[in-house]
Amino acid sequence: MSLTAVAAADRFVDLAGLLESCEVGGFRADFVSWGHYRPEYWRNYWHSHSFHEVCLAYSGEGRFNSGTTEYQIGPGDVFLARPGDVHEIESSRSAPLGIAFWGFTFRSVSGASGAGWWSGLTRPDGPVVSTALGGLPAVIAALAAEAAAPRSGYESSLDAFGAALVLDTARAFALEDDLSVEPIVRDRGPVVVEAMQRHLLDNLARPVTVREVAAAVHLSERHAERLFRSVTGASLMSTLWRMRLELAAQLLLDHTLTVTQVARACGYSDVRPFSTAFRRHYGKTPSAHRRTGGTEFLVRRS
Repeated sequence: MSLTAVAAADRFVDLAGLLESCEVGGFRADFVSWGHYRPEYWRNYWHSHSFHEVCLAYSGEGRFNSGTTEYQIGPGDVFLARPGDVHEIESSRSAPLGIAFWGFTFRSVSGASGAGWWSGLTRPDGPVVSTALGGLPAVIAALAAEAAAPRSGYESSLDAFGAALVLDTARAFALEDDLSVEPIVRDRGPVVVEAMQRHLLDNLARPVTVREVAAAVHLSERHAERLFRSVTGASLMSTLWRMRLELAAQLLLDHTLTVTQVARACGYSDVRPFSTAFRRHYGKTPSAHRRTGGTEFLVRRS
C-alpha cells in the first residue's frame, strides 16, 4: 500500500468517537486524537503531551524538533513524541508537509515486562523517527475507509485495525533486538493432512478420487498419498471408506432414513455393496445395527 492511499485518507479524522480504545498483546491503548493535514504550510509550536503522538508524512517536507535534536522529515517518515517529550513540527513553505497523525495512551494490562514490540513505545531512549512503516499505510487507509462509511460490524473491524495500528506503530520505533523471536519451526505436514481429512469428510456422499484430494491441497497424487500415510498410518481411500462407514453407523440410528438413503448419503449408489462393506467393517449388517440401536459390541474387521 503506497503513501498515495494515506494522502487520500482524509476521513481518518472521522475516527473520533468511533474508535476510542483497543487491546493488543496485553496492552491497552486509549485513542485521544486523529488528524489529517493537507500539504499546506502549518506549524505546531513547542509543546508536549501526556500521550503518544505519532505522525506519518505522506508528502512534502518539514522539520521535527524533539528536545535539542532537529530532524528533516519527508514522505515515508513516521515520527513520534512520547509522553512528556517537548517537540515542535513545522512544514516547509515551498514543499508543504502532508501528514496523518494519531494520539493514544498506552499501558500494560497484563503486567508484561522485558523487551518486545511494545518497547518502541515504552523505551524512553528509543528512536523518534523511522522509515519502518510496515503495514501503517494500509491500516490508515482501511481505518479511514471504515470511518467514512460505517457498516454493520464496524466496531469489530475498527478494533482489529486499531490494534494493528498500535502494533505497527510500536514496531516502527522498536530496536531490532526487541523484535527478534526464537526461530519458528513449521511442520506443514499435519496441517495439510488435516485439510485432506476435512475434504474427505465434506464429500462423503459423492465420488472422491486421490487426484481430487491432492488437487485440493495443491500436491501431486504421489506426494499427497505419501504424506497422508506418513501422518495417519492409513491411505486416503481406506480412510474415506472408514469415514463413510462411521457416518453410516450414526445415520442408521435415525429411523426416518431408509437403509438405501443412508447408503447414498455415504457415497454408495447401491445397497448391496454398502451392506457388504458395513458387515465387513463392523461384523453386523446395517439392519442388525439398527435393530440393536448401535449398542452392541462392534468388532471391526480389517
